[in-house]
Amino acid sequence: MRKKKQIQDTVMIVFLSILALLYVYPIVMILFNSVKRETAITTSGAFTLPTADTFAGLANYANAIASKGFLQSLGYSLLITITSVAAILICCSMCAWYITRVKGKLSKILYYLFVFSMVVPFQMVMFTLSQTADSLNLNKPWNIWIIYLGFGAGLAVFMFAGFMKSIPLEVEEASMIDGCNPLQTFFLIVLPMLKPTLVSVGILEAMWVWNDYLLPTLVLDIKNYKTIPMLIQYFRGSYGKVEMGPMMASIMLTVIPIVIVYLLGQKHIIKGVAAGAVKG
Repeated sequence: MRKKKQIQDTVMIVFLSILALLYVYPIVMILFNSVKRETAITTSGAFTLPTADTFAGLANYANAIASKGFLQSLGYSLLITITSVAAILICCSMCAWYITRVKGKLSKILYYLFVFSMVVPFQMVMFTLSQTADSLNLNKPWNIWIIYLGFGAGLAVFMFAGFMKSIPLEVEEASMIDGCNPLQTFFLIVLPMLKPTLVSVGILEAMWVWNDYLLPTLVLDIKNYKTIPMLIQYFRGSYGKVEMGPMMASIMLTVIPIVIVYLLGQKHIIKGVAAGAVKG
């Protein structure tokens, strides 16, 4: 029985290792191509390692940063990501606190509506969303966070509510006896206790917002505002030729920050997801 278990574990490790390599392979290929000359990328050598003849150094990265408004798009992406994640964390944690502490039909209806929103495909509402955003003037990088708040609230409220059910009510009652009002109780007592879930939800939502291409393309005025994922589609030279070198470099510049954030917060993500799902 023990030997059979060891064989199963070995097979699972080999399978997961192969799967991991398959996921990493495209990123490695993009990294290699980002330091190649243009002619080496557009030929059959696209899947080969850089050589002395094809190596371009950091020229593609310099071209990506210097041209096509990369820094401006980077600023837009940072603004959208920071404002959206901050709004999701603050508003959804407060909403989850209300749902878990105020028992009633309204709180139950709200909770199930948030859960239901997670299973609604974005494609069902994207055309209506685009028209609504234009009519409400939500097509700017500094106010698109309102739309992201609506789409990101389902998962966030679900995880926050699951974790808050494990927080003893006596802690909040003690703070109120000491003279705290509801807002003080939430920000001084409840919010610090939500740290594992705050970190995990923040990283997950940041990865989604940072890499999102479809929603900004539908909502933003693409003539004036482009996020990093949108900008990658516009690396074209004369006669519509795709500039593969700068494009590959821009992809790596986009991927590296969010990968670093995920690796640094991976442990917190696992803790937060487990706390929000199991304890809920």
